[in-house]
Order: sequence, then structure tokens, then C-alpha cells
Amino acid sequence: MLCGKTIAVTVPAYNEENQIGMVIETMPDFVDRIVIVNDGSKDNTAEVVKKYIVADKKAGGVRIQKNETEPEPNIYNRADIILRELRKQEETKYPSHEIYNDNDHDRIVLITQKNSGVGSAVAMGYKWCRDHQIDCAAVMDGDGQMDPGELESIVRPVIERGIDYVKGNRLSHPAAKVIMPQIRYFGNNVLSLMTKIASGYWSISDTQTGYNAISLEALNKIELYDVYHTYGYPNDILVKMNIAGCTLLEVPIKPVYNVGEKSKMKIMKVVPRLSGLLIKCFFKRLWNKYLVDSFHPLFLMYICGMVMGLINVPVVIKLIIDVLVLGGSVPTGWYITFLLLTLFSFQSIGFAMWMDMQDNAKLEKTQK
Repeated sequence: MLCGKTIAVTVPAYNEENQIGMVIETMPDFVDRIVIVNDGSKDNTAEVVKKYIVADKKAGGVRIQKNETEPEPNIYNRADIILRELRKQEETKYPSHEIYNDNDHDRIVLITQKNSGVGSAVAMGYKWCRDHQIDCAAVMDGDGQMDPGELESIVRPVIERGIDYVKGNRLSHPAAKVIMPQIRYFGNNVLSLMTKIASGYWSISDTQTGYNAISLEALNKIELYDVYHTYGYPNDILVKMNIAGCTLLEVPIKPVYNVGEKSKMKIMKVVPRLSGLLIKCFFKRLWNKYLVDSFHPLFLMYICGMVMGLINVPVVIKLIIDVLVLGGSVPTGWYITFLLLTLFSFQSIGFAMWMDMQDNAKLEKTQK
């Protein structure tokens, strides 16, 4: 525990029999529960974890029980009762899984699920933390690429300052460009730029890191079963957090590579796939946050700018054909139309982005 608050760490693991032991052994003592989600590993990951469970003589520090108490119905708590029923119905939306030791005293908890992707494994661990009313739930990958010594700096803002979501930032480290593989460094920067626009958190970077901590209040605000199942889950969670109005803080962390891990991510396949996800998330955020939940003029400005940009496409094609293909001159009417559409499109989108930044500035916190 820290400051009287319970801390759990979700560890998504797929074929990590060689690394998972190091993650368990180096976990800080203030962590009350290590929730390892075995994502259908084909090696001996589960068996290795079970040996640690048997050998671990530490109690969890505090007894933690699943919140299964049914409230007594009355005229004031009908909404709470309906929410509990909805949560029970959501069980079918998660991958089929089995909890090896769901009790109130073992420090290490093992959940084995059907192979569904790292995002699904993180969501499953988050769900366990939410169901057991854990005050702060962190994530550390099972491949040992996250320094356990930095965990305290990530969870403290959640439990001391009430920040909803705290994430690490490897790109802020002076040696990041040297240590990180160049293709990953480039891909991370591209996706970070796109995620700024899609999520509304305009000051963030290193959006692909999975080293984070989230509050219990934030876990109750988002639909965990709907978290993107594979490597785009950090981006998807950021969008969900912004729609829910959650605060965010970045803390600097070290980039860690070559500790025996074997990367399963193919960056050239991931970037195009996540680009499509981020475009979808951008429009989802606009629709839900700035039209359905509370109308904001930036919604119209974004849409108007995009519509004018689309209308401009055939105009541009017409000009290219007339000048470059046919070798003629540019008709004055078409030229003026092109200039006006281009000007109004960029101006509308630019003002929308400015208002977007202003509206979300209150959600992005800085280190004290």
C-alpha cells in the first residue's frame, strides 16, 4: 500500500516463460497484488507463475475481497443496482478466461484467457482491479522492459493528487533516440502525433508505452470490454479517457531494451492498422464529446473544414488535368474556387484545433 491506498499491477503475458520470473521478483513491496494475465501462452508461462504462487510466502499486505455485496433496493439506489446488472451482463463480452486463485490473500493472481491480444489482457487485469475495488491499477509488461524502480513515480500522482491516468514517457529521455530501435522511434513519433489529434490530449508523446497507472474512478468510467484488443490499446484508452473527462499526467521514464525480451510487434504492420483506428477514434470523440454529450462549435468547424477539403479534391484534379496533362491555362473561376476552398478549409480546421486545445488543456496536468 501507499498512503493507505491499495495498489495492483496488471502484467499482460504471452509466451514470457523466460522473463515473467524477473518481473515478479523485482516487483516493489508496496504492490498489494500482481495480476498476471496469461494471454493464451503456448509455452510454460502459466506453470512458471504457478510455481511463484506456491513459493510466495508473502501475504498481500491487506486482505482484498471481490465486491459482491448486493445493495438493499430502495427508491434512491435504483441506478446503482441497474449498473451492477449491466456489469454482470458484460461478462459475456470478455474473452473466456479462468482465474487460478481468486482469493483474498495471495499476492500473485493468475488469470488465463483465450489468446486475444495484449489490449484484451490489460482490460482483463483492469476488470479484476475494478471488481476488487483497487484504488490504483498499474500496468507493467511481462517482458521485463519496464523498470520497477519507476513504478512509484507513476502511481503516486494517482493516489496523492487524484490524477485519473498517469503514463510514462520514454521519448523525453535524452538517450531515447539512441537506445530505441530507429524504426520504432520513428513509428512512435508518427503515432504520437496522430494520437494527439485523435485523443484531444495535445501535449502527450510516447503514446505507445504501456507503462501506466489508472484510478478506480477512471476504471468505472470506461467500457473495459470495448478496449482495442491488440497493440493500439494505449491509444484507444486515451480517447476513452478524454471522452470521459479524465485528467492525465506524463512522467519521464527510461527506455529499456535488450533485457532478454523478444518483440512480437511488427511496426510496419502496426502503423497502418493503428492509423485507421485513430481516424475512427477521432470521429468517435467528436461525436460523443462535442455533439452528443455537450455541443461545442469546434464540432461544426472540424466538419465544415473537412467537407470543404473534400469538395476541393475534384477542383484540384481538374486543375492538374488542365495544366499538366492538357497543357492549357488555368480557368480563372476554377483558380478562385481552389483558393477559396483551400483557405476556408485550413482556416476552419485550424480554428477547430485551437479550440480543441483550449478545451482540453484543463485535463492535462503537469508535474509539481
